[in-house]
Amino acid sequence: MGDTSTILRFIRDLAIYEHAEDEVLTTPEHVHRTIFSPAATAHALICEDAGEPVGMAVYFFNYSTWQGRNGIYLEDLYVDPAARGKGAGKAMLKHLARIAVEKDCGRFEWSVLDWNTPSIEFYDRLGAKPQTEWIRYRLTGQELLDLAK
Repeated sequence: MGDTSTILRFIRDLAIYEHAEDEVLTTPEHVHRTIFSPAATAHALICEDAGEPVGMAVYFFNYSTWQGRNGIYLEDLYVDPAARGKGAGKAMLKHLARIAVEKDCGRFEWSVLDWNTPSIEFYDRLGAKPQTEWIRYRLTGQELLDLAK
């Protein structure tokens, strides 16, 4: 459960950074079941510096009908503030890019909050291109339950 608690700590730290701490509903059981169990469909990387965890990336595979290929969607990338600027974020993105290439994925994508200028500048430096033609929709809570009826 060590990796589970590490991922959960980073999830909470990311939520604090994104001013959304009260929106974190996940529990250690959720994280373990959805990332670390045999039936998990999400995956995680933990980045370490001198044996200490300094960041995480949580991702899953999606599918493009137009490409006829899987892709990787990066759900969360987080690096502890004390470790930022030392290459942890880039190392995790490079590792995910290698996984995408090894698995013949057609793309590697993620979302970033529009106010997160340091991350946007970092992604721009990597050569990532913002996608502006799509509007993201979401159903949660009662609306999701209503549609499922």
